[in-house]
Amino acid sequence: MNRTNIVVNLNEPLVFEQSAPGKSAYSLPPLDVEEVALDQIVDPKLIRSDIPGFPEISEVELIRHYTRLSTWNYHVDLGLYPLGSCTMKYNPKLNERVARIPGLATVHPLLNAPLAQGNLKILYRLQELLKEITGMAGVTLQPAAGSQGELTGILMVRAYHAARNKPRKYVLIPDSAHGTNPASATISGYEVKAIPSDQTGQIDLTSLKEKMSDEVACLMLTNPNTLGIFESRIQEIGRIVHEAGALLYMDGANFNALLGQTRPGDMGIDVLHLNLHKTFSTPHGGGGPGSGPVACQESLIPFLPVPIVAKDGDKFRLDFDRPQTIGRLHAFFGNFGMMVRALAYILSCGGDGLKQISETAVLNANYIRKRLADHYDLPYDTPSLHEVVFSDKRQERQGVKTLDIAKRLIDLGFHPPTVYFPLIVHGALMIEPTESAGKGELDEFIEAMIQIHRETVEEPAKVTGAPTSAKVARLDETRAARTPVLRWKARGKDEEKDEG
Repeated sequence: MNRTNIVVNLNEPLVFEQSAPGKSAYSLPPLDVEEVALDQIVDPKLIRSDIPGFPEISEVELIRHYTRLSTWNYHVDLGLYPLGSCTMKYNPKLNERVARIPGLATVHPLLNAPLAQGNLKILYRLQELLKEITGMAGVTLQPAAGSQGELTGILMVRAYHAARNKPRKYVLIPDSAHGTNPASATISGYEVKAIPSDQTGQIDLTSLKEKMSDEVACLMLTNPNTLGIFESRIQEIGRIVHEAGALLYMDGANFNALLGQTRPGDMGIDVLHLNLHKTFSTPHGGGGPGSGPVACQESLIPFLPVPIVAKDGDKFRLDFDRPQTIGRLHAFFGNFGMMVRALAYILSCGGDGLKQISETAVLNANYIRKRLADHYDLPYDTPSLHEVVFSDKRQERQGVKTLDIAKRLIDLGFHPPTVYFPLIVHGALMIEPTESAGKGELDEFIEAMIQIHRETVEEPAKVTGAPTSAKVARLDETRAARTPVLRWKARGKDEEKDEG
């Protein structure tokens, strides 16, 4: 397959530029009832006769415009999405079909519990399955994203210590953790202390021991970490943390590597968050809707946010009677549609299927690692799990950097991997193929990466000048960040119009 055919070279004018007076994308038949003037039922001050600058366009032009725009998107249904630590796996259409069942898709969040027993049963069953998968005693499904799950977990840690009359002062975070961890700790009222990685890419135990004290509330550990490396000394880490009276928090964003293989609760983890949109295949939706459930050990259950889905006999209810709770996270009970999709995924896979997911994800990442090791620098020799991190060290000698490699991949029909993260690797290329990619697609990606390495040596300008077949050429990313243009202004006109 010629993957460069994915890139469409047609240009597309803005919807404003296709507008002309008198065009319309709809027509309505005459009213067959008595017409009532709008100003008789609405305050005239709230009515406007037209929208200045609003585009006028025909139905066929409108449909074709947005259909053409949709072909410019790269998405999980189109091809490999190798963003490291993002776990951009395929979203099974069965999940979508189930989530669109009317009684699930249109249920009102204020429906009384007796009228929502089926919906509550779905929540309860997912809650119980996540307990089993993680080896934890309690679960809340409320957090609407992984970042909110992090915040929830750390607020529960704070409530746990406050109940013992000492909320403590510090949170320890390894330099291989996800970037949201320090933000969650700071918002929760803690000061952050960083723990460096050792030569194996794992947490430095000497530094951990030095910084551990009775003022430390918890250690926030990403495991496997952002290098794709499993913290093999996890039991010793837990012992050091717990002997100081602190708690061990686990960032579960990389949980796809552990499914069916091991359980955080069995490792001594006290609390963790999960990302349903990563591990359990619910869509990554342009910043939402997400879902970041939090699981915890028995000692932290009193502090879970309200409400909790509880079961009395064969009936289900929302339990608000929890005196030590950290409170509500938002008005309603999380993003229900994401939970429906996650439950459908878990049930369709079964225990053996979940185990196979992690095994295939790890196999795919290590296949890429092996095939590219002769062409890209591997900063750590420690075995990796679901993702592999290379650097641009070899290519930089020819004046080619990580960003150039990422842009050239666009020309070759692939979405780039995560770049410049984790920060502890200079010029990082962080690749996570997930279990969704077959060997044929992995081979195409690998050959593209090898081609870029070869071009770096033979034709470096081809790489540093990329992309050449995308909709736009290389952007000035610094200027875009500092002086963004957020509104479209028609040529030859003074008025500004919102960009279409």
